[in-house]
Amino acid sequence: MEVFEAVRTVLAVRAYQEKPLPSEAVRRIVEAGWLTASSMNRQPWHFIAVENHETLKQLAALVGTGPYIAQAPLAIVVAIEKTPYAVSDASRAIQSMVLTAWNEGIGSNWVGFLGLPEVNPLLDLPATLEVLAIVPFGYPVKVIGRGRKKRKSFSEVAHRERITQPFE
Repeated sequence: MEVFEAVRTVLAVRAYQEKPLPSEAVRRIVEAGWLTASSMNRQPWHFIAVENHETLKQLAALVGTGPYIAQAPLAIVVAIEKTPYAVSDASRAIQSMVLTAWNEGIGSNWVGFLGLPEVNPLLDLPATLEVLAIVPFGYPVKVIGRGRKKRKSFSEVAHRERITQPFE
């Protein structure tokens, strides 16, 4: 899949098949995050790949917006160092992982956004790290239409030179 095609078609997936992910796919997903560029190459992130079903259930219970983490075969907890660009850098890494997974037919969805200190003791994270997000991954339960997105019109958000000039 070409990169633009992945960007154009990726959709949030919140229901996963009870099917494990190949270890090579998990490795590529995590490696995509690791390879992402970061400010001053500081790489202020840690990616904790969680595949243990009991731990996935505990994560789901800790994050009210992501009960579906419990049914995913994999969740990657993205923890960041408390630096000025860490949120931006790790967000870029998450998008790299999401697109890499989508290319392999694996769906995902971002869960949480900071404020998840209860995850730290579960995963033995030190207080110097903060959980930015939990990203569950798995094969979608049902076939979803690729690229059927609800978006503002292109002309509402894209401009050329000045906000008053349409991009066209």
